[in-house]
Amino acid sequence: MPFQKEPPYSHGQPTRTAVVFCNLGTPDEPTAPALRRYLAEFLGDHRVVEIPRALWWLILHGIILRVRPKKSAAKYASVWTPEGSPLKVWTEKQATLLRGYLGERGHQVTVRYAMRYGNPSIASVLDELKAQGVNRVLIASAYPQYSGTTTASVFDAVAHWALNTRQLPELRFINRYHDDRGYIEALAKKIRTHWQHHGQSEQLVMSFHGVPERTLDLGDPYHCECHKTGRLLAEQLGLSKERYKVTFQSRFGKAKWLEPYTEPSLIALAQAGTKSVDVVCPGFTSDCLETLEEINMEAREAFLHAGGEQFQYIDCLNDSPDWIRALTDLTERHLQGWPTKAADDPMALKASRERALELGAKD
Repeated sequence: MPFQKEPPYSHGQPTRTAVVFCNLGTPDEPTAPALRRYLAEFLGDHRVVEIPRALWWLILHGIILRVRPKKSAAKYASVWTPEGSPLKVWTEKQATLLRGYLGERGHQVTVRYAMRYGNPSIASVLDELKAQGVNRVLIASAYPQYSGTTTASVFDAVAHWALNTRQLPELRFINRYHDDRGYIEALAKKIRTHWQHHGQSEQLVMSFHGVPERTLDLGDPYHCECHKTGRLLAEQLGLSKERYKVTFQSRFGKAKWLEPYTEPSLIALAQAGTKSVDVVCPGFTSDCLETLEEINMEAREAFLHAGGEQFQYIDCLNDSPDWIRALTDLTERHLQGWPTKAADDPMALKASRERALELGAKD
């Protein structure tokens, strides 16, 4: 595979550092053609669907991509905003705020967001940064809990880009923060604020994205990390084990996935006499189709139809200041040792002084 053309090497150029905040992805628009492209990339990833490739290719292109795009497009249309996909809107805002918070702490770093599937792609963002002279990159995953189906796939995309790159930047990865104190406290603050304004329900349901159960048997830590997040969050909120429940959503296909499933659990709670529930999705740092449509629309309807009386959905962290501070703290820790301030980098300091002298001479 030929290497791509790169900027000419320049001796003594200042060190430039960037952070790439990576989320799952989203279609470009809520239409069947856009969903077909997006789902082909997403469901075509062997990390996402671990079925023998030849068999899955026939199922994906022969059945799923003929039927599912139109249905999915309608669901996306129900949550689409004037600015675009909620996930993309929130991820972009988070990256912008992260850049600002890091700047306030004196870090001279470039911050971009990228999507594992869809646009802007990880490869295109890395190409852009390389063209700008960035030679150190921190890849920050939007997934708090590590999973081979998500986090590892981000690493795959970076590695695939590296295959075509002659001069690689230094690379670091943030691959999990399920038990990070700042992240847990930001979640707890979000929930407490909701309770202050809307009251506290009988049960708090923490719904995480599901994965096939076989991934747990094969050594994936995702299930355990979701439960640890749930336990730490409950402790922060002062909830007993009887007052909260960890569940898993977004089941796909006929295979057994991590249990208990979210919607059946909500139906069971309603049928057992629970009249009110608060539902939060700690594994999603940005509101998206899975939270706004699957939970706040479909799961809400299922709970109320089964006899429940009050369903309160608690927004994701989104642009919460507590979350952005936690993300900044996390990023700062992983940047340690890299010269991200002018005083840390003699070459950058020299370039800054020369630039100041130039401006002074012009004046």
